[in-house]
Amino acid sequence: MTTPLLNIDGGELPNEPAELYALADVVHVACGGHAGDAASMDRVADACARLGTRLGAHPSYEDREGFGRRPKEIAPEALAASVEKQCAQLRDVAAKRGVAVVSAKPHGALYHAAHASEATARACVEGIVRALGEVTIVGPAGGCLEEAARRAGAPYMREAFADRGVRLDGSLVPRGEPGALIEEPALAADRARALAARGDVDTLCMHGDTPGALSIARAVRGALGPKA
Repeated sequence: MTTPLLNIDGGELPNEPAELYALADVVHVACGGHAGDAASMDRVADACARLGTRLGAHPSYEDREGFGRRPKEIAPEALAASVEKQCAQLRDVAAKRGVAVVSAKPHGALYHAAHASEATARACVEGIVRALGEVTIVGPAGGCLEEAARRAGAPYMREAFADRGVRLDGSLVPRGEPGALIEEPALAADRARALAARGDVDTLCMHGDTPGALSIARAVRGALGPKA
């Protein structure tokens, strides 16, 4: 059994500690759509370069007011251009630090839309590939995003969440509802161990903006073992 990589969504808050990035195998960095700017991208890229952590892009719907968590109607061509622009911004900032962007993962509402919609998935993959080449794409298993990535010849990593609650059908508990977030480090570690034992998850995500994120990351890292 291969131990899943730990990926952390970062660059969304100004006070994220560098230790958070050190605990991750890869940090997916907000690149301007829902959060982040050139300064925050540079801060995370610099930290990851020093800490030996890989860097990924975290594009989203351009919706800073809603933090990219609201559904949005946008033509596929416009969406592909937006995703390309965001990924290219991170690529250019990271290049100045001598860091390559090795993966990409849609954020929030775009993540869920790309899983469910073939057109949205194709647009996401097109934008990512135009900006970054055939990097690894991260997302849910078995949906449109995985299919679009594989059709484009891009590696794909199936993701699950260490700090999010799930319903009986396996779907995430919507944010704002009781049980949506797992804020107790021991419970997040237990969930990480259970997901790793399944053998069908390539990477586990936790969110840098979850309350107590650093303690949760320490516990999840301990559950998964040393960085790959």
